Amino acid sequence: MSLLIDGYNLLHVTGIFGEGPAARSLESSRHALLRFLAKYAVAGHTAVTIVFDAKDAPPGLPRCVDYRGVTVHYAAGYSEADDLLEELIRQDTAPKRLQVVSSDHRVQRAARRRGAKAVDSDAWFAKLLRQRRSLRELEAGEAKREKPLTENEVRWWLEAFGVGDEEQASEGRPGGQRLDHRRMDQRSAASEESNVANPFPPGYGEDLLDE
Repeated sequence: MSLLIDGYNLLHVTGIFGEGPAARSLESSRHALLRFLAKYAVAGHTAVTIVFDAKDAPPGLPRCVDYRGVTVHYAAGYSEADDLLEELIRQDTAPKRLQVVSSDHRVQRAARRRGAKAVDSDAWFAKLLRQRRSLRELEAGEAKREKPLTENEVRWWLEAFGVGDEEQASEGRPGGQRLDHRRMDQRSAASEESNVANPFPPGYGEDLLDE
């Protein structure tokens, strides 16, 4: 699905501008939004196009540029960005596979007339943030699974599977541990029954609370 975005309409719902001494300039806010879209929107769409009003275009910038896979239009020669958005909607060769991001009712009506999907900027941005958060949590989870077990976690797993101090001996195993498989089978069965409600070592996953 291709994506057509009402640039300043989306920019104003993102909070990218900031407030007070930390407020961004219009140009830096545009760049921040474009970086965000290039990172989190381009990969999921066949094309991403964003339209800004020409009156606030950076001096000397071409009217149409590519930014890391995002096609950026400045509405030079149009009274407002909505005019160019409507024209791009009319020109789209596969409108049923087009999603238009704008809270402007005029733009939404133009999209629906052609069978395109229209979504409010704040709703679309909130969904993208949720997807971004899920991706980060997935990546963080993968990194955590690759970490070696702590000493306490190793001790818990050994005890859960019936490997106690009495089974330790110096037969070349780390820490001098030797497994008595008959005793291990008996004790692991008992351990499995006692730990069925909480199959994880104490403290396992507590680092998730810090996120």
